[in-house]
Amino acid sequence: MTQNNAPLGIALMIATTFVFAMQDGISQHLAREYNVMMIVMVRYWFFAAFVIVVASRATGGLRQAVRTDQPKLQIFRGVLLAAEICIAIQGFVYLGLIESHAVFACYPLLIAALSGPVLGEKVGWRRWAAIGVGFIGMLIILQPGTGVFSPYALIPLVSALMFALYGLLTRFVARKDSAATSFFWTGVSGAVAMTVVGITFWEPMSGSDWLWMGLLCLTGAGGHFLLIKTYEVAEASSVQPFAYLQLVWASALGLLVFAEQLRTNVVIGASLIVAAGIFTLVRERMAARRV
Repeated sequence: MTQNNAPLGIALMIATTFVFAMQDGISQHLAREYNVMMIVMVRYWFFAAFVIVVASRATGGLRQAVRTDQPKLQIFRGVLLAAEICIAIQGFVYLGLIESHAVFACYPLLIAALSGPVLGEKVGWRRWAAIGVGFIGMLIILQPGTGVFSPYALIPLVSALMFALYGLLTRFVARKDSAATSFFWTGVSGAVAMTVVGITFWEPMSGSDWLWMGLLCLTGAGGHFLLIKTYEVAEASSVQPFAYLQLVWASALGLLVFAEQLRTNVVIGASLIVAAGIFTLVRERMAARRV
């Protein structure tokens, strides 16, 4: 039964964002040496095993988790997320953690913008204004039309679009399927898809890098476990604004470990995106209370 312990939920969300930021840092480290497809494939093997264990311990067990009237949509969700992760990690390699996360932070705004045509939800002028502000922030980061613009900067934007679509499809399938069912299909279908693609990119890894790979798998499963617990103890609207802390942790990791630079335009643009995103979340919470 869901509780509403906001302080505990916020603490868990902060821990979740920290673990996910560490996961991204490890992904960047490994992707500099090995093929991204192989890294994500091995990560998904562990993730699928974790999903199966969670599903087997839930009410109704595996049989209940597998049951769905929309298998094609569930499979597409899982494959879409796996592809998004591959693209996101490639962005870490080309751009680093700071700029990738700064652009990726716009995904809640993309969800808000697309929720109308995809889900038929009403988006008021205030949220459209916030989306516009976030878009300005994104342009400040990307700097299109200037000599410093890099096409690689579009990689995290594509990743954000894919993750926004994944989020919208998750809301759509939730009309018929439980969270346990969606979680199961996300992990298993993603693992199958990545195995089909990733096995052809297999390459030997050193012993120390296998330790990093193991840590990557543990942070992935640990982050999802913390996220599940977060939503068990508190309402999503109470904790979601704190999800932006992943940008802070990732930026700190980029500065301290990977010697990345924090450019002024990135700080300004990211601040606008985060402020617009938090405003959008607040508006959604207010709208939900009026229903």
